[in-house]
Amino acid sequence: MPDTPTAQVVVLAGPSGAGKTHLADRLGIPVLRLDDFYKDGDDPSLPRIVAGPNAGLPDWDDPRSWHREEALAALTALCRAGRADVPYYDIAHDGRSGTHTIELGGWPIFVAEGIFAQHVARPLRAAGLLAGAYCVTQRPIVTFWRRLVRDVREHRKPLPVLLRRGLALRRQQRSIVEDAVAHGCTAATPHEIDEAVRPLVRAARGARAPR
Repeated sequence: MPDTPTAQVVVLAGPSGAGKTHLADRLGIPVLRLDDFYKDGDDPSLPRIVAGPNAGLPDWDDPRSWHREEALAALTALCRAGRADVPYYDIAHDGRSGTHTIELGGWPIFVAEGIFAQHVARPLRAAGLLAGAYCVTQRPIVTFWRRLVRDVREHRKPLPVLLRRGLALRRQQRSIVEDAVAHGCTAATPHEIDEAVRPLVRAARGARAPR
């Protein structure tokens, strides 16, 4: 793998339902979905909810439910070699459903988005692979509604579980954003992040290496 990176990554963290995926797609550059690095539902190392109506269920909002080192390895491969083999994750069935290859196709910039994305910002910055790190924020009621509509549409979990999780995440939104900021992300709305990143995208498009 080359020592000199050929690409850098824009990290998009933020609460589930804040609009990370939509913003990443709108930018028009390659995207790595970090939520595909969740652990399988039968992994014995999965953290569990210990209290409340969802007690005993996997705690998918705990970063220990996620393979951080695998995600970092894929990000590093994309930055240095322009390609990486990554998993597909089926949230409805709590497990991986296959793998696929992401290729940057000469793009010198790409996006990595996910609810635990802040946990890769510092090591990427230290390695010189980070183009920017942001936490996508919306009003809590907007995030709650967007998340609920998406999760119901995609049949991610039974409706009572989605409602209880959604209400809990609405209460936790401020602390989620504060955690992302503490890990080196800039908190901003999707529009503000789009305006900040768009010049990088235009420059990357002009500098894009021919395939």
